[in-house]
Amino acid sequence: MSWLRKVDHISYACDKGNIEKWAWFHIEVEGGTLIKRIDDVRPDDPHSSMKIWCIDYGDFGVALIEGIDRAGKSQVTRFVEVHGDHACQHVAYDCNNLDDFQAHFMRMGGAPRGRPVIRDDGFGILKQIFAKGYSEGDPAATTFPEYCQRPRGADLDSDVNITFSNEAGKTFYDQIEQARDEGDERPFFDFSAMPADWKVPPEQQRGR
Repeated sequence: MSWLRKVDHISYACDKGNIEKWAWFHIEVEGGTLIKRIDDVRPDDPHSSMKIWCIDYGDFGVALIEGIDRAGKSQVTRFVEVHGDHACQHVAYDCNNLDDFQAHFMRMGGAPRGRPVIRDDGFGILKQIFAKGYSEGDPAATTFPEYCQRPRGADLDSDVNITFSNEAGKTFYDQIEQARDEGDERPFFDFSAMPADWKVPPEQQRGR
């Protein structure tokens, strides 16, 4: 059984002044619906912040983010400087069981950016973990995966939904800032657990 169910959402980093342009594209051209708009997620932070606009397509979403520079440079600004306008910052994957997957992920050599975060991300309540970057380097400038789980089915009417909405954790923005302060530029996966003689299993070679 796969640990992952589907793509939950894709996050794109926009250059300064371009979030409206890309929102128009995703709404008017692709047919998405703007379901949440936050023009400053950290209004009291004198250093930096970001905008986030959430666009829903039914089975998945797109999150547009744009940096807000103040005393310092936003991590989103830094990402765009490296990758360009409307670059994919991360893809979030919906898990069947996030806790079990996190244990498996770490056992195999994966490293999360920080503790799980439980919050409303604009598309609804979810529990999520962010991994470190795919490649070594500035944590603000590397792409990375997110893994999440949303209440669904019977859980929507159970205590799970309450747990998801009331739990607290450091925001991902905080996690990136902390990693930058600590100089943590390690990549998210240690491939030493991969056998030197690993081959694609025969049952996985149906596409050949």
